[in-house]
Amino acid sequence: MNPRSALSRRLFLQGTGISLTLPAFESFAADKAPPRRLVCVGNHLGFYPGHFFPKDTGKAYTATSTLKPLEADRDDLAIFSNLDHGLNGGHNAVQGFLNSIKKEEAAGFPDKNISLDQAAAEHVGSATRFPSIHTGISNGTDMCWDRAGVHVPPVNNPATLFRALFVNSPPNARAAERTRLKHRGSVLDALRDSASALNRTLNAPDRDKLDQYLTSVRDVEKRLQMSKEWLDRPKPMPPIDEVLDEERQHIDEVALLYDLMALALQTDSTRITTLETGMGFRTAELDLDSYHGISHHGKAPGRIEQLQVVESFLTTKLSHFMTRLKEAQILDNTLIVFGSGMSDGSSHSNRNLPVLLAGGGIQHRGHLVCPEAAHQRVPLSNLWLSVLNWFGSEVERFGRSIGTFSPMKIG
Repeated sequence: MNPRSALSRRLFLQGTGISLTLPAFESFAADKAPPRRLVCVGNHLGFYPGHFFPKDTGKAYTATSTLKPLEADRDDLAIFSNLDHGLNGGHNAVQGFLNSIKKEEAAGFPDKNISLDQAAAEHVGSATRFPSIHTGISNGTDMCWDRAGVHVPPVNNPATLFRALFVNSPPNARAAERTRLKHRGSVLDALRDSASALNRTLNAPDRDKLDQYLTSVRDVEKRLQMSKEWLDRPKPMPPIDEVLDEERQHIDEVALLYDLMALALQTDSTRITTLETGMGFRTAELDLDSYHGISHHGKAPGRIEQLQVVESFLTTKLSHFMTRLKEAQILDNTLIVFGSGMSDGSSHSNRNLPVLLAGGGIQHRGHLVCPEAAHQRVPLSNLWLSVLNWFGSEVERFGRSIGTFSPMKIG
């Protein structure tokens, strides 16, 4: 990338409504820019609106109980009101948080219901050992989806994630994996040869479809080749003691998974990580009733007070994670998406979703209130598109987006 194109790229990103504060580089050469990272955190049961959204706007907002644990991070936060995907369906629509599309609707979209994290992972490719790492607490984790519309299952055992990041496979296991990759490569060769022969018998529209298919085959081949290269590369030395398989409380798992995510980013084992707390997230360790039960608060004061405890716990852990990234000096190159595909768990509303962005070297503007009027509504997927552009992907559409997130649309 020459200096002119790099500078143009920076101006384009400013035009999305997200102003960037970039470090001073010796040049605009792409290979000298630090890698960008994306973290997506979702909570299946939403956040009580009265505890999440500030009443005032801008950077001088008065922090609500859910946001108070993030007070030290105020300059690195943006909170958004009146953004959603226009979805209905309660729990079933939560799966659309990072893509704006429910699974049953996916066939009608060119990229199906690929989620924000997986779209970013495609941009990274095999530049890191793991294109993305998806973690989850308990059941009900359905936040991440690939381009084929297939759910990406989470890693919910911290010991499993530790081994993937830091424990090298023995030679016999690597040999078995090498054989598996070779077999998959031969299958792809056969598919490519068959498709090339078929191409001569097809009309123009079908040839276009076949060309798209062959492109996807070439992408798979590239990923397989990179997988072979990573197979024999030693993993980084673990900077913490080994995480062992043992029974843990969910509150301990949240902290441990955040720590492992931070290490995965810090060691450049991946540049995309996600964490989702599912419906079965246990809150007894916090001396609370069933989380799913208290989310159906019915405006009962006692249940709302319990929600305040668990939601403050979740943002406290987010603040600790941000501190880890600051200490590692990577927060300014890491953009964090935090929120839910559910607004109020009691009414099962999927409108006015609780969403905040953190980090990323962005000049955050505090609490941003988007228009409520139907004809002025800004799709949340507009914000996701701008996040992808920040990450370096030059896609022009994402999900139900109608453009990038622009201040011209929010007054």
